[in-house]
Amino acid sequence: MQSLLIGCGAGFSGDRIDAAQAVVKTLIARGQPAVLIFEMLAERTLALGQLAKNQNPDLGYEPLLQDVLAPILNDCIAHHIPIVSNFGAANPVAAARAIAALAIEQNLAGVKIAVVEGDDILAKVDLSSLQIWEGDRELAAGAGNPIAANVYLGARGIAQALADGAQVVITGRVADPALTLGPAMAHFNWDWQDWDRLAAATLAGHLLECGSQVTGGYFADPGYKDVPDLANVGFPIAQLFEDGRIIIGKADHTGGTVNLMTVKEQMLYEIHDPACYMTPDVILDISQVQIAQIAPDQVQVIGARGAPRPDTLKATVSFMGDWFGEGEISYAGLMLGSVQSLRQMYWVSAHSG
Repeated sequence: MQSLLIGCGAGFSGDRIDAAQAVVKTLIARGQPAVLIFEMLAERTLALGQLAKNQNPDLGYEPLLQDVLAPILNDCIAHHIPIVSNFGAANPVAAARAIAALAIEQNLAGVKIAVVEGDDILAKVDLSSLQIWEGDRELAAGAGNPIAANVYLGARGIAQALADGAQVVITGRVADPALTLGPAMAHFNWDWQDWDRLAAATLAGHLLECGSQVTGGYFADPGYKDVPDLANVGFPIAQLFEDGRIIIGKADHTGGTVNLMTVKEQMLYEIHDPACYMTPDVILDISQVQIAQIAPDQVQVIGARGAPRPDTLKATVSFMGDWFGEGEISYAGLMLGSVQSLRQMYWVSAHSG
């Protein structure tokens, strides 16, 4: 049965710049139709990009763009692996210019770069007329005018760009799963009202969107939930089949793990209602999804169901705040090397003299 490989090279802005290289090597080695995505945009990231663009009209895209693409651009072009990403952030056109310059540096002539625009609504709508999401109704609006307002676009622009032959597709704010759904629609030519298949590709995108989170990066809890070779954690690759079946794996010769628990944790990540996960393209229902470990580091996912997309789109609006918040995630666990060192130190202390 026909399938498409979708590899993820990043899960957030500032993610590891070397992770995509192992993903690309794996995609090339498998010799199947493939796409590489980078998910590098969050609400805060987009606001910071807009501030950077306000200071310099040539900035506002992912700061590590050139560092991420330089090692893999040539291989992707040579092996017909399109690159799709939201690393355009607040300035997709400037990102396209930067990639075009990088292509020239690498003697890549005629690279087809597409830009998907339309998400920036700051100057186009009356923000006071918009419905505020229930979770934000108690928040006071920031002082002054908003610095960014962006609507979450769907996958149609991405799919059209790929169908037109784009080798690199750059977006601003799109729904994270759209980075996977767009390539799937272009490859399989599904009908845009084939809700179950759209739901399956959306679920695949949701599993990929956080990078190594589904391959053990966030799952790890040493001594309780051990992940092999975590320092070399591999990034995920989804094999999406024409009938909507998904197999989640990871880059070859890398650390990490893909198992039932890592997939379950990522599948439930940021899900408000498992039967009604709203995206711009489809409403995803994961309440009947079935997963199975079919091989080491390979988990099959079936049973996604879809319903017609919502009538409205979500938008994020950013204001300049009057306070600074800092968050920290701490990992604690047994480190064998440190324990052995402590034992050796104790032995020397106890037996010296």
